[in-house]
Amino acid sequence: MPQPPSSPPSPPSARRVGVLVLPGFSLLAEACATEPLTVAGQLAAAPLYHLIILGPTARPVASASGQGLMAECSLVQAPDDLDMLLVCAPGAQAADEALRRRLVELATPGRLIVGVGGGAELLAHAGLLDGYRATVPWSRLDEVRLAHPRIRLSSQPFEIDRERLTCGGGTAALDMMMTLVGRQHGSVLAERVSAHFVLERVRVGEEPSPGLPGGTPESLTEALALMEANIEEPLTTAELAEHLGISRRQLERLFKKHLRAVPSRYYLDLRLQRARRLLRESERPAGDVAMMTGFSSAAHFSTAYRNHFGLTPREERLS
Repeated sequence: MPQPPSSPPSPPSARRVGVLVLPGFSLLAEACATEPLTVAGQLAAAPLYHLIILGPTARPVASASGQGLMAECSLVQAPDDLDMLLVCAPGAQAADEALRRRLVELATPGRLIVGVGGGAELLAHAGLLDGYRATVPWSRLDEVRLAHPRIRLSSQPFEIDRERLTCGGGTAALDMMMTLVGRQHGSVLAERVSAHFVLERVRVGEEPSPGLPGGTPESLTEALALMEANIEEPLTTAELAEHLGISRRQLERLFKKHLRAVPSRYYLDLRLQRARRLLRESERPAGDVAMMTGFSSAAHFSTAYRNHFGLTPREERLS
């Protein structure tokens, strides 16, 4: 096997995290999965995680929006001393047989294997989720369940089962990785990371969405989880209802009764709040933020943002 190129060593106390990105991966999902690890180290003023970007080759990898991320080395050359391998992919089709075999080689005891969005489906296709509780993107749940009956699939936004972590993508990755930070470094640091991202609290997979009373119908809780997991590629109200197994009219009644809102408006508000956090907490261009929050164009994003907050994304950055 070729030797990996030399790279700056990670601090002795840092966990080494390989971040595999494959062509067509989601920028939002990748950012939501890696930013909590980076922020945890900044807040702790200690080297907690050392990220190593991996790709099919040591070249830039294009995301779904066309933005590139430079891979330090190929997955074949990935260091053998990784503590965690995080896979960001558009789906199982993103990897050839050689790459899937390498994933299996790297799934050694003691190493965390993390599937984000389509990366979770890729892990399923490689046989790495058999016997584990896991989740995949909502749109692929039924297909994966039929193709891989040995996986204990759930409809939760994310799942952590022993050495396997999976989520449906999008902001679900944020919750999943902050939960991991809490397990590895304590709840106090996890809460500080959560506060950094202006979230109410770190949510675990079994809990309802924040702000909802305990008696909230399960269908509404799952609808909100679906929305949070699909920020970059929003679902229509009809698609939400179909995933939940209820009619569109039933879903609209639930939102009106418990949230005094219509699903489409609530979903838009959720996406715009996420966009506002990205504009305030990151240096990503407004065009990237638009793509990461499900807007088809910068102009559409700017109009919706101004109508909601009373100022444009550019003015938000300057305020």
